[in-house]
Amino acid sequence: MMVEGMRKVITTGRPLSLSGLDGVPLLPPSTTPSLTHPPYTTAISTALLAHPPQTAWLIATGALTNIAHLFRAHPTLKSHIAGLSIMGGAIGNGFSSAPLGRKKGEGERFGNWTPYAEFNIYCDPEAAEEILEDEVLAGKTVLVPLDVTHQAIADAGVRRGLLHGERWSSGSSDVGERDGEVEGRSYSPVRALFHDVLTFFGETYDREFGLSAGPPLHDPLAVAAAVVPELFDDRGGERYRVEVDTKGEHSEVPEEVLQLGRTRVELLERGEPGVRIPRTFDVDGFWWMIDCALGRAERATPLRREDVRAWAPRSG
Repeated sequence: MMVEGMRKVITTGRPLSLSGLDGVPLLPPSTTPSLTHPPYTTAISTALLAHPPQTAWLIATGALTNIAHLFRAHPTLKSHIAGLSIMGGAIGNGFSSAPLGRKKGEGERFGNWTPYAEFNIYCDPEAAEEILEDEVLAGKTVLVPLDVTHQAIADAGVRRGLLHGERWSSGSSDVGERDGEVEGRSYSPVRALFHDVLTFFGETYDREFGLSAGPPLHDPLAVAAAVVPELFDDRGGERYRVEVDTKGEHSEVPEEVLQLGRTRVELLERGEPGVRIPRTFDVDGFWWMIDCALGRAERATPLRREDVRAWAPRSG
């Protein structure tokens, strides 16, 4: 079910892609409109309350506007949910060893939209501040910033392994075939589509941020943090106080933007409740989860094998 949320949080002149899934010729056109009734806050609340207390997770992979409105409209959900997993933010300052990239003409940076801010938090920093500084939610929130997602690099070996549905290991040279030697192999429509998404995304990351090894996977890590929390290493229980910088304006002029949307963190005393922000995770275990998910999707997809018959994987 897809339900419409708030509209027009921010209009930017630099879209990540026109459709959100550019470069993917295999995806059929959407024929199902999003629902406008009931309101999205009611629809999400109903879905969460259908589960017993402390069992359902809410996962946010975009701007937190809709989530903030949800908890305003239904504040009892804060205590009802088991947890909130958010893909967003960028900490920098050596929080992890992940390659965060550089913007041409700007040098090193840790944000992906401004030198300081990650896109989801930048879009609505006030909503992010409201959620991340909420005393009830903080102790059950997991934040998965760029410092974590940039450790899940879909390099050529990973992409080939997921395309072929074979056993693989990140960066391995014996996964799949060498570039260009893929004739005669069988690809499911789901795996072909996923390969094209990753490759197109990789081209963008190489061009924009100089990350030539491959693109990072962001949103699936927020799902993994909720489903398999033991996959992530928080150094034995580190918890943080998170503040979001709301000073500045959404603008193309850096002097007006300032550090709007920056996530600042403070390590709390051991045992004090706060936001969980893992430092690292089991990368191979994560790719294994993605491979399993693709396998399940293959069995359920409406995509036809004829759709992929004339398809050839994008180079890379």
